[in-house]
Amino acid sequence: MIKKRIIVCLDVKDGRTTKGVKFQNNVDIGDPVEMAKEYYRQGVDELVFYDIIASARGRGPILDLISRVASQVFIPFCVGGGIGTIEDIRSTILAGAEKVSLNSQAVKNPDLITQGARIFGNQCIVLGIDVRKDPSKPSGYGTTINGGRVDTGLDALEWAKKGVSLGAGEIVLNSMDADGTKTGYDIELTRMISENVPVPVIASGGGGTPQHLSDVLTKGKADAALIASMVHSGAYTVNGIKEDLNKLGIPVRL
Repeated sequence: MIKKRIIVCLDVKDGRTTKGVKFQNNVDIGDPVEMAKEYYRQGVDELVFYDIIASARGRGPILDLISRVASQVFIPFCVGGGIGTIEDIRSTILAGAEKVSLNSQAVKNPDLITQGARIFGNQCIVLGIDVRKDPSKPSGYGTTINGGRVDTGLDALEWAKKGVSLGAGEIVLNSMDADGTKTGYDIELTRMISENVPVPVIASGGGGTPQHLSDVLTKGKADAALIASMVHSGAYTVNGIKEDLNKLGIPVRL
């Protein structure tokens, strides 16, 4: 049986880990290098590092910080934020990342997905999608970029399908409505995308309890659950969450 993955997300702003609710009111919560080291010790399956202001500021990835985080973790490590060229992808991978997450830049230049997948392999290219409920869209969900500040006009389901057809090997699906709320993932959204693309879907936004993860991994058909607030707050540890999921019958790496 394929194991479900638990992934911790570090949102980074000005070199520090930060956390907000629905991408607003962010507060400093620590040093990303030390936090990465601790989550690796706790048994996290993968780590995601997002520079949440790089695209909005029009700059590339912080390679020195990426390299320092990569030196502390020996698990798949994905980096997103400000990656807008093939050279950005190459330098991020050389700094120690196994994967890059393309979000705003993928919408602005879809060919970056295709070129990145051709040069580095589909498994290296993750499509990040920040989604909001939008009744005017066919799927009921729209796509935003630049940390939720810009509505692209794209239907979330159509963009997910297109991103995969262009070469993305995985999708991180972030519900902007649930982000940081700890009230549960958007099950309907996650299931809709999971059922319509042939690549792994990582659910993001809203994880607050192990039951929330169990629900999105089963009812939502996600391949992995991304968490942040529930471990950053100290309310849970990664290994504790995995033990709870194991008791709920979810196959995880213990």
